[in-house]
Formats: sequence, C-alpha cells, structure tokens
Amino acid sequence: MTDAAQPRADGKRPSASAQEIKALAHPLRLRILRLCGLHELTNKQLADRLGQDPGTMLYHVRQLLSTGFLEPAEVRTGASGALEKPYRSTGRSWNLDSALREAGPGGPLAPIEAFREELTEAGPDALANLSRFVLHLSEADAEDLATRIHAVLDEYTDTDRQRLNQPAYGGIFVLHRTAD
Repeated sequence: MTDAAQPRADGKRPSASAQEIKALAHPLRLRILRLCGLHELTNKQLADRLGQDPGTMLYHVRQLLSTGFLEPAEVRTGASGALEKPYRSTGRSWNLDSALREAGPGGPLAPIEAFREELTEAGPDALANLSRFVLHLSEADAEDLATRIHAVLDEYTDTDRQRLNQPAYGGIFVLHRTAD
C-alpha cells in the first residue's frame, strides 16, 4: 500500500482527487480492482472473465494505471509461450473516502452495482452472512458506527496478506438514510 492510501493522523480517510473519483465511479473498474487484488491478471484474462472486449478493457485498465490503483506485475510467459503483461491492484482505493457523490448521479452507486454483479456471478450459495437493519441514529451515532465498523475492516485488510492461503470473501458496508 502506498503512502497516499494511508489514513490521516486524525483517523479519517484521505480525500480522493477528481481523477481518482472518476476512476472509481465505474462498476467495471471496481470489479477489475477486486479481481486484480486477488490475482495478477492480464488485459485478456480480465476481458474474458468480465465478458468485455479487450479494447474496452484496456481503456479501463489504463484509467486505473494512471491513478495508481493498478500497477504492472512481472512480465511472465503464458501457457502458449507468449509473454504476458499482468496487472495487480495496489490497494490504494481501500483508504480513499467515498467522495463518489462528486462523480455524478451514478457515482455513489458504482460500488453497489459492482458488488451486485460480483454476488450474482458467485451465486446464492456463496452468501456467507447477511445483515439488513434499520437503526435510529443521530448524525454523531451514525458517524461513530461507521468509524467503528471501518476500524474492524481496516484491522482485517491491513493483515490480509497473512491469510492469502485462506478462501477469499468479498463484502460491502453501506449505511444510508432511508427515504422515509
């Protein structure tokens, strides 16, 4: 993880730049980041896995490379003997604040759409836990809840490399005001 991704001294997540917000405001890019966080994948492997044209995939990969969310991994020899250029996630997107509201109407929903697609692909048997709730909270209580949940998630993400031999689990934490 690069220094830019580290939480600030006050414990808050750093703000994202306009370019970073734009890069994270697309569900396909978020899926690329998740996959490249699990495996070093080439543009073709990503295109095949996500059902996209390689040219479209390259455009999105370049957006993620230019913001530092992806980086090239070691060039390797593929099964056919050709050289492959894989990519891996840098982990920078984890600690950026969710300023996706600035990306336009679809921005804040991009992570939810990406998660929905991942969950659909994994199938209903992949669901390990689900908690749906409604709470009555003051603004301070809502901020405290989010801070505490993020602290637990940070504890696990900061030590994830120690558990790479274990199954991978995905998840999303969303706290929203109801329309009522």
